Amino acid sequence: MLLNYKQTGTGPNLILMHGLFGSLENLNIIAKALSEHFTVVNVDLRNHGQSFHDNQMNYDVMANDIVELMHHLGIEKAHVVGHSMGGKVAMQFATLYKEKVTKLVVLDIAPVTYQPRHNEIINGLNKVSLHPHVVSRKQADEILSEHVEMAGVRQFLLKSLAKNPNGNFSWKFNLPVISANYQSIISNIKAYAGNSCDALFIKGNNSDYILAEHREAIVAIFPNATAKVIHGTGHWLHAEKPLPVNNSIIDFLQ
Repeated sequence: MLLNYKQTGTGPNLILMHGLFGSLENLNIIAKALSEHFTVVNVDLRNHGQSFHDNQMNYDVMANDIVELMHHLGIEKAHVVGHSMGGKVAMQFATLYKEKVTKLVVLDIAPVTYQPRHNEIINGLNKVSLHPHVVSRKQADEILSEHVEMAGVRQFLLKSLAKNPNGNFSWKFNLPVISANYQSIISNIKAYAGNSCDALFIKGNNSDYILAEHREAIVAIFPNATAKVIHGTGHWLHAEKPLPVNNSIIDFLQ
């Protein structure tokens, strides 16, 4: 089974991966800017977007999905860029398939285990799924708002709401499997071996996903890692401040 993907641009190959509950569409702003310099393969990770659904969901199998797609496309080596969960997939890929990584860019995530922080989101998403007749995004937003206060987060989630053949709305992502494997998603990657490739970790200044105490964990696996802070932005830094994020990625990769 191959991941759904969108390939654009010309130049050195680059694999782009979104975060939890997202899709390749969420990274279109990055993909468009990068495609002026690179051949960008923007992917839907398993159980997300238009990619296949599968009961397994951990960073080993998700990294393997990437290498299988690269084989399919005839790509031997690529820059690898990932946001949040996609950043962990990128890091896991870099430790399993070192010879296939040119440079690594990780957006606002560290190689550590996180405390659960999506429980209310999952509760809200499940409530929308269990509602017998959700017929509009507005209705879904009202249900979701009982659990997710931030309108911006709700709008991000609602991008993955699609009308099914029955005329009702349902989630594109595989919510039952994501819920069942949530502990694996927030857990650390398996650091089979380090990777001395050049790596850039980009942090949103207002985000707590990368903290000073994570530096030791990062350099233990990626000794040639450097850091960049994007001020005035949080975890969704690529959506809030696309220009400085895009410029930081392009400057680093070139």
